[in-house]
Amino acid sequence: MNLSLWIVAGLLAAVLLVSTSKMFVPREKMASMGHAAEWVLDFSPAALRTIGALELLAAAGLILPAVLDIAPILVPVTATCVALLFAGAVTMRLRRGEKATIVPDLVYLALAVFLAWGRFGLEPFAG
Repeated sequence: MNLSLWIVAGLLAAVLLVSTSKMFVPREKMASMGHAAEWVLDFSPAALRTIGALELLAAAGLILPAVLDIAPILVPVTATCVALLFAGAVTMRLRRGEKATIVPDLVYLALAVFLAWGRFGLEPFAG
C-alpha cells in the first residue's frame, strides 16, 4: 500500500507541476490550445498566477515533507487541499457545461482523496 501511495503522490505532483504552465503562458495562447483550455479566459492573469502558485506549493507538499522527514503529516493535509482544488475544477467545468472534459479532473480528485485517506489512516508515515 505504501508503494501505491507514493506512486499516486508522484503522479499528482507531476500533474500539478505541468499545470503550473498557466503562470508563464499567456491566457490567449492557452485558450487557443483546445476546448479543454478555454476556461482560462474566465480568470484574470493574477488569478491564474495564484492558482499556479498554489499548484506548485501542492506539488512540493505532496513529496518534500515525507522525503525530508520534516512534518510528514503535511502530505495528507496537502492531499486534502489538492482534493479541494480539483473539486473546484470539477465545479467550474460543470458550470461551463464542459462535461466531456471533466473526466481527468474527477480522476485526479479521486487520486487525491485516496492519497489523503491512505496517509491519514491506512499507511501513515511513522514519526
